[in-house]
Amino acid sequence: MKIFNDNSCSWINDLDPRSNIKVFEKNNEECEWLIVGAGYTGLSAARKLGQLYSNQKIFLVDAQLAGEGASSRNSGYLVDTTLNDGFTTNKELDNYKKKADIYKLGIETVQKFIKEYQVDCDWNECGKYFASSKQEDRKILENFSNTLSKLGFEHNLLSNEELKKRLGTNFYNIALHTKGGILLHPGKLVRAMIDTLPENVILYENSSLLDWKKKNDTVICKFKNGSIKTKKIIFATNGFLKSLGIKSNYNFPITLTASMTRSLSDEEFISLGEPKEWGVLPVRPMGATIRMTKDRRILIRNTAEVYNPYQMSKTELNKRSLKQKIGIKKRFPELPNDIIQSSWSGIVSRTRNSSQIFEKIDNNIFVAGCYNGSGIGVGTLFGEQIAIKASNENTKEIETIEARSKPTWLPPDPILSIAIKTRLIYERFKAKSEI
Repeated sequence: MKIFNDNSCSWINDLDPRSNIKVFEKNNEECEWLIVGAGYTGLSAARKLGQLYSNQKIFLVDAQLAGEGASSRNSGYLVDTTLNDGFTTNKELDNYKKKADIYKLGIETVQKFIKEYQVDCDWNECGKYFASSKQEDRKILENFSNTLSKLGFEHNLLSNEELKKRLGTNFYNIALHTKGGILLHPGKLVRAMIDTLPENVILYENSSLLDWKKKNDTVICKFKNGSIKTKKIIFATNGFLKSLGIKSNYNFPITLTASMTRSLSDEEFISLGEPKEWGVLPVRPMGATIRMTKDRRILIRNTAEVYNPYQMSKTELNKRSLKQKIGIKKRFPELPNDIIQSSWSGIVSRTRNSSQIFEKIDNNIFVAGCYNGSGIGVGTLFGEQIAIKASNENTKEIETIEARSKPTWLPPDPILSIAIKTRLIYERFKAKSEI
């Protein structure tokens, strides 16, 4: 599994370049713990293990630069509720509550980390909007409002005139605002997790795991320039779990692309009514996710597809960036055509029923991942808790996680790929006005 670093993502480019990058280049190295994947989940698992086992050797390995995969490439939403988080909907109130309970724990876990380490990640408790330009989507939002009311979530429905004041665009005709959602800078958050790793955690980057196998009571992992023998292993590669043979029939990767503008000038910002920072999620699954950031940049994500998850060429990325340019122009026609500063691709991991993977595969093999687009909070939570579970301990958080519906089985390829592509085409058609 070889993944390429690039400099196309604005969130990453906002940060100072890191130094002292270690590549794994040793044969027959041994450790007590090996964590594969250094995103929110892997970093959180490593931090927790470092706290629990200060005298043990803990390796954290990533195929690219730590935190520069999906953890830095998402839209920066720390969600309390979701409307479109998969290809099926949860009609049972109890199932939705279990999901929302996990989101709540995720928010609390991130809050605790930020407070403990005094992290500046542009945290903004401004809530989020589920919005649509189509009046007929009012029924979807009214039904969602009923669900949220039953569970005690503070929210309100808004129409075009109020949305224009808040968002600086008259594109949307109906929206539901939830108070509990949080916007943040994902790159700053994950960088803080890297910078605060315990001293006994050794981070190796740009070190792809080529193969692994269990032998007796150990797990042997082969890398390009060496091998590691570990007593326990935690897989935290999220969208790349399937490529490593982990829960292969229960998860699949989807490639997303996004673009971000430069900061708006004073004149441009005034023309929009000087809105406060906001974030919009689509009512229809294939509609656009769009944000106005703290520093007056507009982010838009409006593509999702079955695509090679390892790398998207500049030519292919430019084609998708054109769709994002159209999406921005539809919402903000007064802004110039050349306002996009960067575009990038990233991977989200999905399951059939929008549930997450969190389990013990063998006595010394554990896995956490597949967050269906809610990885900031849930990934941070699952990382800490899978470390505790791997230590043969239990917590109330683990009990809450394990009360969820488990991921359901998926058919093998090519049936799976055909089914996903067909569904994406259908959802894209239904949401064509929202792109």
